[in-house]
Amino acid sequence: MSTTQPPTTLAHTPPTVFSPMLADDAWVWDRKVKAPWLALTGGLSPISLGLALADWAWHLGTSPGTRMRLLSESVDHWLASLKQVGCQDHPHQDKRYADAAWALWPFCALASTHHTAERWWDHATHMRGMEHHHQDVVHLMARQWLDMLSPSNWPLTNPKVLQTTLETQGQNLRRGFDHAWQDVQRQLDPDTPIDGDALYRPGIEVACTPGAVVHRNHLVELIQYTPTTAQVQREPVFIVPSWIMKYYILDLSPHNSLVRYLVDQGHTVYMLSWRNPDASDALLDMEDYLRLGVLNPLAVITERTGGVPIHAVGYCLGGTLLSIAAAALARDETMKDAQTLAPLATLTLLATQLDFQDAGEMGVLLDEAQVAVLEDIMAEKGFLTGRQMGGSFQFLHAQDLIWSARMREYWLGERVSSNDLMAWNADVTRMPATMHSQYLHQMYLHNDLANGRYKVEGQSVSLGDLRMPVFAVGTQKDHITPWRSAYKVHSLTRSDVTFVLTSGGHNAGIVSEPGHAHHSYQLLHTPLTAESTAPDLWPDMDRSTPTAKAWIAIWNSTEEWVALADVIEAVGHAHPTVKRKTIDNLIRRARTARLIQRQGGYSHKTKRDTRAIRLHPATQETTAP
Repeated sequence: MSTTQPPTTLAHTPPTVFSPMLADDAWVWDRKVKAPWLALTGGLSPISLGLALADWAWHLGTSPGTRMRLLSESVDHWLASLKQVGCQDHPHQDKRYADAAWALWPFCALASTHHTAERWWDHATHMRGMEHHHQDVVHLMARQWLDMLSPSNWPLTNPKVLQTTLETQGQNLRRGFDHAWQDVQRQLDPDTPIDGDALYRPGIEVACTPGAVVHRNHLVELIQYTPTTAQVQREPVFIVPSWIMKYYILDLSPHNSLVRYLVDQGHTVYMLSWRNPDASDALLDMEDYLRLGVLNPLAVITERTGGVPIHAVGYCLGGTLLSIAAAALARDETMKDAQTLAPLATLTLLATQLDFQDAGEMGVLLDEAQVAVLEDIMAEKGFLTGRQMGGSFQFLHAQDLIWSARMREYWLGERVSSNDLMAWNADVTRMPATMHSQYLHQMYLHNDLANGRYKVEGQSVSLGDLRMPVFAVGTQKDHITPWRSAYKVHSLTRSDVTFVLTSGGHNAGIVSEPGHAHHSYQLLHTPLTAESTAPDLWPDMDRSTPTAKAWIAIWNSTEEWVALADVIEAVGHAHPTVKRKTIDNLIRRARTARLIQRQGGYSHKTKRDTRAIRLHPATQETTAP
């Protein structure tokens, strides 16, 4: 293991947003008064919830026609339930009621009544004139209560639980009690093992790809992975995972490791491992994360590779930070590091959000009041714990992550065996208070990056300055980065964009290995000068043809641009009079042409974008047009 010192010293810029650790005595008193409220609400802002409820109640109270309509609907539903004899309306689409036993009366009636209540509250919570954010909050809270009251969650109204109890003579309840007791112990001591769980230890069962730490600073370690092939790709790959993720999310078991796949394809890979901050890191800010997490490692990679272009990959928040760095470096007239760092050849964004206007379920509860509450919580220790973040994710998906899970484990006595992804998910991280406060304010609340207001070294950066080819991956069931939000990369950048929509969620949709069963994807390539397709005009994922090919296989085929780029680079060295900008333009066009060729040829929209170079498929040589 070797350590390389950074070749450059990058200046620090003070925080641009209020830091919760720099508060006065008045704010300390405010925090002590609010502490009992936060204990009762589980960290949710009572002010934010109260304002949303008041908005809904005032509009409902001043709308007698709407009240009469809602009353009429409820009476009609009640009368219909009294007349129901059969179970023709069995809700097969809801996986909570998928078991055949739910087709029997009276359980089918209970399920149907619950679905009717959900539809009624969908109407009742959307009042004309309400603030859009308040509508979302009230609707979310109503759904939380309805999910909790679902007949599938209670043993006496769940036919599968009753049937299993009779068949096992109550052994399912005994096992369920054991599971509940184990969970209580684990809450008290997170290191308590769960019976039957396999061990997933970093460096042994997971994170097994051989690598060496070649550089470290206060915030990150830079790991280098050497290719396993005789032929090595010239340009390295630099991966920036999210700082709320342990790095080995992209190096899980050998069969679903992005890192192993890349080194087996001849790529030299550099990947960040973020330090887990503690109380002493409370004042670390977004500028620190940009400087120490991206720019400084790029300087090290530049020195180690001789300045060849770098293929940059960012996952989730890592992709957001990487995009900020790329936009700042594109502003080369004011960004001092732009001339000393190797250029970014391509930018790959995995489940990355750049526009936070439609942030999905994560943005529903985030407003100024809720962020203030989070600042109060973080001020206690100087950071936000992984368990606190995990609790937020569980709350937003209580139906699957809380109620259905508890029904299966406690009432049916079935414990889901641990896997590598679950073990990684339990290996929680932390976020320093100042950085997290800035991130929430600048991204979720003000959407500064998408609107061109985000500043690096005192100057605004624009994603419109990005010119390198972009490969973006969204996942169909992503509740953290909704794929339609990730899709906005088309309108925010002026780049050649290849967008892949894959099945699965925020994590499983990314790390599923090539050849994984029951997975599918859609691909859309938008050349540099072509107009992007609206996301709603895309075919629905359910109508796409399932394939065993994962997105990573497509991504790697685009990386074969490198061989063609090397040819053009050699031409530039042989003719030094050719301007560097011309060479870069040819490389970009060559990569676009190669990608189009891989996808089956040219279209009328893309022909003009690739006219500078003709490709000979047999030889992969370039000629003049």
